[in-house]
Amino acid sequence: MPETPLASPFSDFTDQVFQNLRRADQRRWAGAYLAGLLITPGKKSVRRLAGAVSASPTAAQSLRQFVSLSPWDWDPVMHELTRWAENHGRVSSWAIGRAVLPKRGDRSVGVHRSFDPVSGRTLNCQLGLGAFLGIDDLHVPVDWRLLLPAPWTDDAQLRRRARIPEDVGHRPLWAQALDLVDTLEARTAPTSAPVIADLSDDPDVSLFLRGLSQRARDFVVAVPQHLKVLPVGDRTPGSPEPVSARDHVSSGNTDSVLLTAADGHQQHTRVRSVLVRLPGDRPGVTPEYPYRIFTEVLPESRSASMWITSLTHQQLDNVASLAAQRTRTTTAVAGMERHFGLLDFEGRSFPGWYHHMTLVSAAYTYQRLTHRPVPRHLPCCPAPLSRDHQHRLHLV
Repeated sequence: MPETPLASPFSDFTDQVFQNLRRADQRRWAGAYLAGLLITPGKKSVRRLAGAVSASPTAAQSLRQFVSLSPWDWDPVMHELTRWAENHGRVSSWAIGRAVLPKRGDRSVGVHRSFDPVSGRTLNCQLGLGAFLGIDDLHVPVDWRLLLPAPWTDDAQLRRRARIPEDVGHRPLWAQALDLVDTLEARTAPTSAPVIADLSDDPDVSLFLRGLSQRARDFVVAVPQHLKVLPVGDRTPGSPEPVSARDHVSSGNTDSVLLTAADGHQQHTRVRSVLVRLPGDRPGVTPEYPYRIFTEVLPESRSASMWITSLTHQQLDNVASLAAQRTRTTTAVAGMERHFGLLDFEGRSFPGWYHHMTLVSAAYTYQRLTHRPVPRHLPCCPAPLSRDHQHRLHLV
């Protein structure tokens, strides 16, 4: 491989996204790992990635140390990835999605037993919560949060073993989702893009909804059927009584809407909706009718998702079509699993998990938004790490 990097869209991308890594060797190993994710067929083990980008017998060890042990900060990389993605299309929505990473044993950071609604099974897994930008007909990942169960943050031995920073504690799903929204707010250009999320299994979803309202951020969110809502009407104390979203929407209007699915296909479907308030709304602070709950009318043998939105001023066709975009996030995570090595990493340490998720997200976003191959002539990988440097990495 040549000593001088060739100018290309790929090198321009890596120059921007990895510009804040402190050392030149870190930046070059980052580019090598990213190239490996893009050109290695099949399983993306570190050894196979190294074999795809270097003939050096020590490249696999150096790549592994770069991802698992090198103390580079992933947050500036995600920041630059967000900025790069913004410049490659109009951002129409922000989406919050999940990645379920099955694991064997109990050594991987944050691993626990959790029910996966997609597979319908309880798995031994890590759970990642991701922020995605909706660009054209794609959702691309630009940030992640590892959901750490309380036992992992309360146990000092587990924290040391997984290298969990002292300032990282257990936070519920809704709080992590709000943190991702705040991060997007800080990193992106001003936009009215609504938040799309599925929190239909979160009993505290009302805290997420209230947080979005306080931030004046519009949303379309899937919620539990039993979410308590207030029928629109008298605000006097004790009346009306909160009722479940499922029971209340049954009394709503049924409309025929033109639904645009995530794949662009359009079809007419029936949707039932009703205007509501949330318990705790204060007169004079929230609008009279701040929210709409809606659900698709399906045969009794099938269960439809329940959605709530602040976009009461928009046509129901548009709002229902936004809800349908939820599957684009699922599609993105599935693509990262099949083609970009999302599941091909042990993920035992907290920094290692974030490093890998950052690099996989960068590879997926680059490929999906440019559709360009990695150049055939890659810049050389840096020299293998010295024994002294390896030792210092283990001490970090």
